[in-house]
Amino acid sequence: MREVARACNVIFTDAIRLAALMLGVILVAIAGGGNAAADGPSLEELVSGVVRVKTFIDPEGSTLQSLGREREGSAIVIDNNGLVVTIGYLMVEAQAVELSSNDGRTVPAEVVGYDHETGFGLLRTLAPLKVRPMELGRSADLKEHDPALIASFGGPGWVLPVNIVSKHEYVGSWEYMLNDAIFTSPPHPQWSGAALINHEGKLVGVGSLVVADINGKGERVPGNMFVPIDALPPILGDLLSLGRVSGPGRPWLGVTTEEIRGRLIVSRVTSGGPAEKAGLRRGDIIVGIGNDTPKNLADFYRKLWSVGEAGVTVPLDVMQDQEKRHIDVHSINRLDNLKLKSTF
Repeated sequence: MREVARACNVIFTDAIRLAALMLGVILVAIAGGGNAAADGPSLEELVSGVVRVKTFIDPEGSTLQSLGREREGSAIVIDNNGLVVTIGYLMVEAQAVELSSNDGRTVPAEVVGYDHETGFGLLRTLAPLKVRPMELGRSADLKEHDPALIASFGGPGWVLPVNIVSKHEYVGSWEYMLNDAIFTSPPHPQWSGAALINHEGKLVGVGSLVVADINGKGERVPGNMFVPIDALPPILGDLLSLGRVSGPGRPWLGVTTEEIRGRLIVSRVTSGGPAEKAGLRRGDIIVGIGNDTPKNLADFYRKLWSVGEAGVTVPLDVMQDQEKRHIDVHSINRLDNLKLKSTF
């Protein structure tokens, strides 16, 4: 990951040389074909709603070890009442939140909701930030080779013109899979919670990751992965009213699984999680679920989530100490293993 991040910084520096040309084209489009300065927002106004978020995490939180006690990234103000969207790993299990605008104003915020399946987190400012909210666009309308902007906190100097390279499934090792993830190039070095902005000046994605292969073809072309904003409206009502999506949710095991040379190897087991309680260990190889052999990590997740809702017993076959074992894992909802009550 560090090597990818260093490469991102080099590519980012080179890409700035081309920024003026692409920014001009996009800003004119935002202004409706007229003079961008006169008819539409300036670049500074356009990205003023992309703010810095700093969170302080519950010391007993289960994400503390993997994500840290203090986290920082970007968040995007999306309405006039101070509603803010960011990537969830920046704020999950937060006890306190600060948001800072590009002109240096800092205000406290409260946690509104978190969704593990999409990766979105919602916050709300407790005092006005006096910024321009960013309107939601349609990520479904994005096409390959479309120009776009990535904006992180810090103002116009941290805006990077990019291209939409691809839209495809993303599979994460932490029991996470996202349909129609958006992949862009060149990579932005401050991707966490950054705004992906289309040619209309609207928000179409929230920054999640830097990846080494944005095409998914093993070509090692670095870029960023964004969660499509179209995934937010269907769950927004639940997040605002409940802090989470209603219903039992998907079954969660508490394992981090790496796909290496066609094998599904457990690289981490969440302390106190269902898998650990059932006897799974780091280094185990998952070879079966129910009566099926998963073809790859994506296939494993599909089979896992098809067993039933959270709470269902998941039958796994694993290679442990060079012996095949059958292990029944009593799943839970991922959110039930997080320290959320202090903020919701």
